[in-house]
Amino acid sequence: MTLDHTHDPAARSCVPGADGHPDFPIQNLPLGVFSPGEGAGRPGVAIGDHIVDLAATQEAGLLTGEASRAVAAAQGGDLAGLLALGGGPRRALRTQLFALLSAESPERDRVPPLLHEAASCTLHLPARIGDYTDFFVGIHHATNTGRQFRPDQPLLPNYKHVPVGYHGRASSIRPSGVPVRRPHGQAKPPHLDAPVFGPSRRLDYELELGVWIGPGNALGTPVPVGEAADRIAGFCLLNDWSARDIQGWEYQPLGPFLAKSFATTISPWIVTPEALAPFRIPQAARPSGDPDPLPYLLDPVDQAGGALDLDLEILLSTRASREAGLPPHRVARSNARHMYWTVAQMVAHHTSGGCNLRPGDLLGTGTLSGPEPDSCGSLLETTQGGKVPVRLDNGEERRFLEDGDEVTLVAYGRREGFASIGFGACRALVLPAS
Repeated sequence: MTLDHTHDPAARSCVPGADGHPDFPIQNLPLGVFSPGEGAGRPGVAIGDHIVDLAATQEAGLLTGEASRAVAAAQGGDLAGLLALGGGPRRALRTQLFALLSAESPERDRVPPLLHEAASCTLHLPARIGDYTDFFVGIHHATNTGRQFRPDQPLLPNYKHVPVGYHGRASSIRPSGVPVRRPHGQAKPPHLDAPVFGPSRRLDYELELGVWIGPGNALGTPVPVGEAADRIAGFCLLNDWSARDIQGWEYQPLGPFLAKSFATTISPWIVTPEALAPFRIPQAARPSGDPDPLPYLLDPVDQAGGALDLDLEILLSTRASREAGLPPHRVARSNARHMYWTVAQMVAHHTSGGCNLRPGDLLGTGTLSGPEPDSCGSLLETTQGGKVPVRLDNGEERRFLEDGDEVTLVAYGRREGFASIGFGACRALVLPAS
């Protein structure tokens, strides 16, 4: 990814409140789908505390060429057509919007009618997600959880050779703000001889990045790792909710099923690869003794700049803390640099057997924990399987989530010499089991 004038930290916007916005300054310009009221979704771009109506911008004649083509491909409430066009039209749209929304824009007087206050809008899923695959590339999470079950061998032998993943459930993915209902399922507590059916008692969150697929690949045609970055349309935050008691009983021998399929929450804005260009870093060198990736997973350009330096945080509020007017408690802070495999390696491996990815498909990275105790991306790790409770600022304790808890994930790109950008919130409230 190359840097250009759209990354200039000195750039200012004509949109009030956009300059210095913690998530959406003019250097970000993420894509999404919104509705001003209860109507159908429309393509939009976040800027400060506002949303630019892309369809209205195009109708006003303020977008031309490839940028206009990009908006035309975003049919109503589904950006999959835009994502399918790849980087060229997406970059053209970014460039023209940056010029239109800048403080020096000759068309700045035409911008206000195109804006909607974000607080008065409904945000939707950016695309109709056909397929969802969740990976397991956070090595600290894999080690922490593996140690609870296999103290002598936390990582299974395949982990450092293959980007492990499983096929998730796309139908239960919801945007930030939609509550999550505690699931029912089978669980077998250690003191019982047979399983019981009932509400999960060990509900957990997982701190992940989501990866939106742009141009797909034909069935039977793998995507080389050196070309995989061109298939990535953007990123979001992802909370792959987990019922740990159900998971512990059902996951052998085929892996996650009902413990995961009841809900996944994502942040509603697609942060583009172009916006994240300043926060690209080399993939961390593998420790001595670790195997090199097989050739189909190894590309020098990807190793030199395929990782991301993004600060990740988990915030938790309870019913009691909200009633007391207290801010959410920060449970953990991590970073996306802790991925053992790059996103390009995930895409290359996913397609290596001939699987066809399609525009609007979503990949999850898996839980992105860090190496420190306060950087764990799940309560399963933080509480050591429920043995050591988390003490919140108001004196409450949590081993796993309770009804009325609200979990919020946030992410920020920060680097000296560049404007900081964010992803917006990935938030959901836990409702009681039905």
